[in-house]
Amino acid sequence: MQAQHLKRKLVAVIAADVAGYTRLMGADEDATMVAWWSHRKELIDPTIAGYEGRIVKHTGDGFLAEFPSVLDAVRCAVAMQSEMARRNADVPEDRRMQFRMGVNLCDIMSDDEDIYGDGVNIAARLESLAEPGGVSISGAVHEQVRGKLDFSWEDLGERRVKNVAEPVRAYRMNPQTGAAPAHSAPGRRKVWAVAGIAAALAVVAVVVAAWYLYPRPSPPPAADIHATELAALALPDQPSIAVLPFDNISGDPEQDYFVDGITEDLITDLSQVSGLFVIARNSVFTYKGKPVKVQQVGRELGVQYVLEGSVRKSGNRIRINAQLVDAKTGRHLWAARYDRELTEVFALQDEVTAKIVSALAVTLTVGERQRLSRVAVASPEAYDTLLRGLEVYRRYTRETNAEARVLFEKAIALDPQYARAYADVALTHAMDVTFGWTDSPEAANARGLEFARNGLALDDTVRQVHFALANTYLRHRRHDEAIAAARRAVEIDPNYADGYASLAFSLTYAGRPEDGLEAIRKAMRLNPRHPFFYVWVMGHAYFLMGRYEEAATAFERVLERNPQFPGGHMTLAATYGHLGRTADAEWEAAEILTLLPDYSLARERRRAMYKNPADLERYLEGLRKAGLK
Repeated sequence: MQAQHLKRKLVAVIAADVAGYTRLMGADEDATMVAWWSHRKELIDPTIAGYEGRIVKHTGDGFLAEFPSVLDAVRCAVAMQSEMARRNADVPEDRRMQFRMGVNLCDIMSDDEDIYGDGVNIAARLESLAEPGGVSISGAVHEQVRGKLDFSWEDLGERRVKNVAEPVRAYRMNPQTGAAPAHSAPGRRKVWAVAGIAAALAVVAVVVAAWYLYPRPSPPPAADIHATELAALALPDQPSIAVLPFDNISGDPEQDYFVDGITEDLITDLSQVSGLFVIARNSVFTYKGKPVKVQQVGRELGVQYVLEGSVRKSGNRIRINAQLVDAKTGRHLWAARYDRELTEVFALQDEVTAKIVSALAVTLTVGERQRLSRVAVASPEAYDTLLRGLEVYRRYTRETNAEARVLFEKAIALDPQYARAYADVALTHAMDVTFGWTDSPEAANARGLEFARNGLALDDTVRQVHFALANTYLRHRRHDEAIAAARRAVEIDPNYADGYASLAFSLTYAGRPEDGLEAIRKAMRLNPRHPFFYVWVMGHAYFLMGRYEEAATAFERVLERNPQFPGGHMTLAATYGHLGRTADAEWEAAEILTLLPDYSLARERRRAMYKNPADLERYLEGLRKAGLK
């Protein structure tokens, strides 16, 4: 770097990091990364841009930004903290992501990529003086904003900070007293929208994007759906089980992907036994890395039995310890340890499944007995590669989606008969279309359909193949084929929560909301800590049934969970329009236009996926009543 390439300027700098980031990553690395990317894309980046700031760089657990106005810098910091407090309201305390922020006014040196100087270091040191959820500012900043903002600041006095020669005068905002009202500045609130979605995506793309982007477990269902829908998690009338994430005891965190894959495969195997009721992966993975009692799990998920265990993978050998526990009594029904060659991993999984089925006295059908006597579904190398791909895929970024596709295609190259790998390639193409990560959505859709059909030709008993087909068909408005594919997915796996959600989605758009409501209720029970998208599907069914009050309640809860979800604002605006709640409808219409600036009813007519013209007109009429044109 040459000095003549650096420019000096006076700016306000925000330095921020995540409090307890190491702890969060240790507890659930995937969920932490998904949350961080969500907050960054939906809140941090657009809010900073809305206050005329510039992101200088993102660090692993924070960011550095500069502003030409010190007043806007402080307003931006407080706005972000206020919104984060609201986002965290329904998140368990030990999973909350909270930022500490420091603001300094300083003369810096900068080039096109970074900023330099003691003032930047001071901002970083001020950050460490802030409480989680709070903001600390320097004396220079305080002089500029004093009397201009309705925030109270605690004088921390002169503080010596690391690597800075002179003491720094610091002030700290209390996160409780300093937070701004949620609706105090609607114009500013709207800049928190996801700028990258824009008008290029259809409503269905945004809806499905939300499904993919937020697959992480959510608060218990009582917070999401009506008490009349699921007041309590009564035990099913058949043996019910939750498979807790197995512990990785290999001594190598890099093996987590493999252990999680073993857990997921056991869930899938058990799910396909028609005589069992099995809780979905999303819900059980909320307990990953947490010391919980089986009684608590049984109570919270509404099951009688819990399977827990551990996996050690070393070289070409695998050891699995597993135990089946009655969640009511704590009594162990069955326990075993297996030590096998890695080449026997599928036979080992089937043996564990068979032992559990036997312990629970479940009668298998002929087809289920045949499936449990399989030898293998893929080569060990292809299976390992697919598990690596799934671990990357679930990070939900453009780059990781492309990386996952490479791994899934490699799995196909290693084993051309591996139907599941074809399905996962198809889903990566669906992700590209959904998020606008491709310049040719038509080509991506065609590629996705090609891979899904190839997987179908190889093995029509793989549920993911039919799930991929259902989503692809619906995107092409081939409603009957979408419904058939989703039905086939849940026939193969009668405990497939996302399969039932896909079925509900397809049925509702096909003009069968009553059937859609039944399917989404089933999905919610199988996945008690379901994504907010499930609640949106329920609300959509209510809307098409003319049950507007119930629809409004559902959509309001969706937006409490994810205020940046355009599909939620659209359906809520239409619902308020039909209810005659004009002011509320106009507010939602304003939110839509902020999220999608070129939104119009003409575009919406082309985008909407309703099969029945009457359903489309009901929806558009509600939007017209909200003031949209």
